[in-house]
Amino acid sequence: MNGTDRNEGSGVLEGAVIAVAGAAGPAGRATLLRLAEAGATVVASDSHPERLAEAVDAARYAHGGATVTGDTVDLLDVGAAREWVDKTEKEFGRIDGLVHLVGGWRGSATFAETSLADWDFLEKLLIRTVQSTSLAFQDVLQRSDRGRYVLVSAAGASKPTEGNAAYAAAKAAAEAWTLALGDAFRKAGGDDGPTSAAAILVVKALVHDAMRAERPNAKFAGFTDVKELAEAIAGVWDMPAGEVNGKRLWLTPQP
Repeated sequence: MNGTDRNEGSGVLEGAVIAVAGAAGPAGRATLLRLAEAGATVVASDSHPERLAEAVDAARYAHGGATVTGDTVDLLDVGAAREWVDKTEKEFGRIDGLVHLVGGWRGSATFAETSLADWDFLEKLLIRTVQSTSLAFQDVLQRSDRGRYVLVSAAGASKPTEGNAAYAAAKAAAEAWTLALGDAFRKAGGDDGPTSAAAILVVKALVHDAMRAERPNAKFAGFTDVKELAEAIAGVWDMPAGEVNGKRLWLTPQP
């Protein structure tokens, strides 16, 4: 999935309608740009209206003629997520993907110092938003001829460290929930195999240009650049549903 030409796969995404949750951060911005470049209609959401508007404008400006829209959606509320789906499908006639980039981190120096308040925060951010989007988008993605639900997760979910107990557990729960969606897609496909897929992209951590500028001497070993992540996200549509459904696709060495 790495090193592909940036225009490869544009035919697969040409005319597709892709929703991106958590679109205002660096990974979201890179993903909006890549999907717009590939010819997709991109429907972005985030809880930060001003940052979302900036990200949407940047994608539109970079790819003149691209359709990129933004909505502030409360993804802790499955009803609000369903309203987002209904509005998007009514406007564009279809939805072919949901990219889940809602993220955040809290941790501690040691296991003993773990705060359950951090768990309460991360459970909402990293699990509840996955639950809401997956339940809201399942049917419309199943109806698509190229439906994809893409979760970005962390290697720490498979090998948690003591100060990352809450974060790793939340990420692991989000992965399990996504794999359950993949099983639903598998069963819906029957003997012919799934036509839609739920896939997990696993990174150690993400890095972007501003981080490198702030820490010019840092190596960021094993980190995935947000542009590489965006390329990998687009690449999920290049592969048949059966090859990616219910799979963890590692962008960093497995621990």
